[in-house]
Amino acid sequence: MAVMKRKQKVSDEIPTSSMADIAFLLLVFFLTTTVFNDEQGLSIVLPERAEDMDVSARNLIFFIVQPDGRVDVRRGESEQVQPVAYNQVAAVLRAELAGNPNLIAAIQTHPGAAYRHMVNVLDEVKQAGAERISLQELEN
Repeated sequence: MAVMKRKQKVSDEIPTSSMADIAFLLLVFFLTTTVFNDEQGLSIVLPERAEDMDVSARNLIFFIVQPDGRVDVRRGESEQVQPVAYNQVAAVLRAELAGNPNLIAAIQTHPGAAYRHMVNVLDEVKQAGAERISLQELEN
């Protein structure tokens, strides 16, 4: 008499015993191969400790950045304003620094002005050779 053996059922489940290991290996792989972008921003050296100093008005020149990108130049306490394009700031500041090497360039930015306008003026001020720079938000 012939004995017939029953066929074993084939499991239709996916084995999940090693899923945690695979997920961990993928996580480690992506963390080690990902390249993160360097933070981009303005490289400005700030003083270690802030000090209040009295500055003579004749040692100040203000570059007021307007929302439309125009720059108004005001010298000291003078009320006279000279409108210039941002790419003329370096020439104006070089002329002023030649007469007064203690000059402080104060960049005042209107709250509605785009960030790039302030950066353009800051670049021009640095290009002119100014070492004493003040960044301020323009008060309305």
